[in-house]
Amino acid sequence: MALELGPVEARVLGCLIEKDLTTPEYYPLSLNALTNACNQKSNREPVVNWDDATVRAGLDELREKGLCVFVHEAGSRVEKYRHRLQEKFNFTRGEQALVGVLLLRGAQTAAELRERTQRMYAFEDVETAEHALQKLADWEPEALAVLMPRQPGRKEPRWMHLLSGPPDLSAPAVDEPVRVDRLGDLEAEIAGLRAEVEALRAEFEKFRSQF
Repeated sequence: MALELGPVEARVLGCLIEKDLTTPEYYPLSLNALTNACNQKSNREPVVNWDDATVRAGLDELREKGLCVFVHEAGSRVEKYRHRLQEKFNFTRGEQALVGVLLLRGAQTAAELRERTQRMYAFEDVETAEHALQKLADWEPEALAVLMPRQPGRKEPRWMHLLSGPPDLSAPAVDEPVRVDRLGDLEAEIAGLRAEVEALRAEFEKFRSQF
């Protein structure tokens, strides 16, 4: 499809979606907070270690594709960023959560997606999550997700987003047990909040130095 997001763009967009739904009080995100979110060690596959310049390049690409916008908040000298999925697709909250987790963690089963979207949107059961995934697969004018054929080494077929083009089915795969990493979620959220507090402190110091 026309979007064809690269790895950096997909990770940046996924992080913007995640923070919008889980920590709206700290959203939109500064560049520093967004870089920290991209480099988060939990709930990310693969784990990366990008610098601000890499993340900013991804933001520039997303803006050209109409998927993010740079904003200036009143009283703030720091430019911040938010996604534009609602303007582009008019997703429900559940659909937005599914797209975010698919962007951050790649192909997953419906059960995994239901568990991993709990902090963004609580699907009643796996069937409800599958219904939302099927809506993404039936999206017009082009599908936004696909249920891939069951691969050797896996017990269940997995869903994948199509925002980066057709999925690669050649990589070997081994199923992982479905679980909710509550401790990892909390640690990641605390790390993200600390980074955002530090960014706000730096912004305040810059503002105070003017007087």
